[in-house]
Amino acid sequence: MTDIPELARQIAEGNRRALARAVTLIESTRPDHRKQAIALMEALRRATPREALRIGLSGTPGVGKSTFIESFGMMLTGQGLRIAVLAVDPSSARSGGSILGDKTRMERLTREPGVFIRPSPSASALGGVARRTREAIALCEAAGFDVIIVETVGVGQSETMVAEMTDIFLLLLAPAGGDELQGVKRGIMEIADLIVVNKADGPLHETARRTCADYAGALRLLRKRPQDPEGYPKALMVSAVEETGLEEVWTEIGTLAEWRRDKGHWAEARAGQAERWFEAEVRAGLLAQLERSPDLKARMAELGAEVAAKRRSPEAAAQEMLDCLGVARS
Repeated sequence: MTDIPELARQIAEGNRRALARAVTLIESTRPDHRKQAIALMEALRRATPREALRIGLSGTPGVGKSTFIESFGMMLTGQGLRIAVLAVDPSSARSGGSILGDKTRMERLTREPGVFIRPSPSASALGGVARRTREAIALCEAAGFDVIIVETVGVGQSETMVAEMTDIFLLLLAPAGGDELQGVKRGIMEIADLIVVNKADGPLHETARRTCADYAGALRLLRKRPQDPEGYPKALMVSAVEETGLEEVWTEIGTLAEWRRDKGHWAEARAGQAERWFEAEVRAGLLAQLERSPDLKARMAELGAEVAAKRRSPEAAAQEMLDCLGVARS
């Protein structure tokens, strides 16, 4: 049995080992662990509130997300900041565990005393965001980290989920011709605060410059968002290997974050995130009810068979299932 008050105290003191234990606890699906996890989150919520800068990062496979995070993180630790990285890996269909193991690819950053890196399997979570990523963010904030980076899997419209739990969203892309604009969905471009073209070094430097210009032009065609100052979103170029352009990215992040704080957009967005978090937990809890109850699972299978055999409409079957759960349906 975990001593929740003691664990909360250690987390509040910035103990990374305690933080790792807490993340393991919140990721557990055991009912007794969920009760302890909820008690822990409540204990930390009642403590002195801390607010970190939450940065979401997504990008196409092979674009260099891990290299970028390591170089960017090293720059931030050099400024005395404490960094937490939540790298959500694709899950193995066989074991359910992480496949990529991003932590092994950030060797320098891992050795920094003010850094916490946690790879988590995405399991079946839509958009490559582990179900408990929101709670892991809250734990890292309680532990006093200044910047929390959430790295997600791949690129797609479902990646909007990471934007709903972070303050600034970066889309990392590789140098390519203008045709790549067709490969990046408009939805993800509309939520990106900064588009960062990586690998702007060596023979790819000129290609990166042209790609950055292409995206800058595309961004100007998008409707201006109320939470953005003039000139945002922006396209920037970096080389994670040569560690160039990172300072500019950090400056732009700071400028955007400060503007949103001053205009009230920051607090409004955080409030909306908390509300969506609550709604997501309710939906997940209802689904968990179906999984835990043998009777409900059996009835679900029976109704599914009736729908497949066209003996009942999907709507009528869904209503009966909701009635079994005691849920009103409009």
